Amino acid sequence: MAGLYFEEFHVGQRFEHALRRTVTEADNVFFSALTHNPAALHLDAEYCRTQSEFGQRIVNSAFTLGLMVGISVGDTTLGTTVANLGWDEVRFPLPVFHGDTLRIESEVLELRDSRSRPRNGIVIFAHRAYNQQGALVASCKRSALMLRKPAA
Repeated sequence: MAGLYFEEFHVGQRFEHALRRTVTEADNVFFSALTHNPAALHLDAEYCRTQSEFGQRIVNSAFTLGLMVGISVGDTTLGTTVANLGWDEVRFPLPVFHGDTLRIESEVLELRDSRSRPRNGIVIFAHRAYNQQGALVASCKRSALMLRKPAA
């Protein structure tokens, strides 16, 4: 199991996830279609070329958020998460474009016992996504309900 148990995290722990991902046009179009998001900013190249400040389609921010958190799972919570409790302070300071390659960093911000579930703990992560130029394109805080180590 790749994920860490609650007791294996510590505040300030950092992860530079080795997995990177180049975002494709197909990713953006399929995700936008699957989530019923018809925004021209994601789907209409001509509109974006002539009427958008970006001059090209931008990647659906919900895809970017999901990819950012998803890439973090293998190193942090794979198989040890009970549930995600929430995403807070979600930000997209710069757009993501087709062809951008994202790398993700995570940091443990807080650890606390679960009051209602003594066999679990809560970990607050900060996730950050950077494009190939090293510019921050997305960030969020994620609260995860985590398993504790099984009794020996």
